[in-house]
Amino acid sequence: MQKRSLKSAAIALALVLSSCGFLPEKIDETRDWSASRLYSEARDELASGNYEKAIQHFEKLESRYPFGTYAQQAQMEIAYAHYRQGEQPEALAAADRFIKLHPNHPHVDYMYYLRGLINFNDRGGLFDFLGRQDPSERDPKAAHDAFESFRQLAERFPASAYTPDAIARMKYLVNALAQHQVHVANYYYRRGAYVAAANRAQYAVSEYRDAPAIEEALYIMMKSYDAMGMPELSKDAERVLRATFPNSEFFTGGRREKSAWWKFW
Repeated sequence: MQKRSLKSAAIALALVLSSCGFLPEKIDETRDWSASRLYSEARDELASGNYEKAIQHFEKLESRYPFGTYAQQAQMEIAYAHYRQGEQPEALAAADRFIKLHPNHPHVDYMYYLRGLINFNDRGGLFDFLGRQDPSERDPKAAHDAFESFRQLAERFPASAYTPDAIARMKYLVNALAQHQVHVANYYYRRGAYVAAANRAQYAVSEYRDAPAIEEALYIMMKSYDAMGMPELSKDAERVLRATFPNSEFFTGGRREKSAWWKFW
């Protein structure tokens, strides 16, 4: 009982002291820092992997010195720090903000590239092929968004140092998106939904003509049409498959090699 009374008295005293201004306020150690020092300290925190601290410093820099070159650099660094922190929505918002505010900035190409990377590395959706989730429910939005960012970079800044890698990733994304459609088609086929399987496979063939995954898509079309009692359509799919992939594993029984779309993993 006595301990409880002492604790209550201590809390009451703290409240009184606080209201009277006797408790010291938390001092911001950065309040007198110059723009260059804020930037330098933020970069050090970033290099050390202290992304939250780095973001705080960069945000203070942008707030206190909004019209200098350091502020623009801070905006870019904030997007990168959120990306490294694994904070995808915040990173995308920061990258989009920079592109909108500084469309003619000499390094805006990097922000297009970073925006593509942020979506490209979203492995919780489209590329989680090894999970048990129904593939028809997976959302390829992140892959589409990544492709669009890389495409804009390649078209607007063909000489950018980031463009070659962006183009390589675009090829990967096309193959991955095609593979996603094939996964869905396979899923429907295994469950006897042959119409849905044929439609998905046809979509993959028409949309991703050069993707390795269309080999399997054509095979699924062939099998689906056969299962539906449509021999002519099945034979048409088989003819295209044999003409396009004369050494297809689906006819030779050979062991399938991993497609090039795996190379970034």
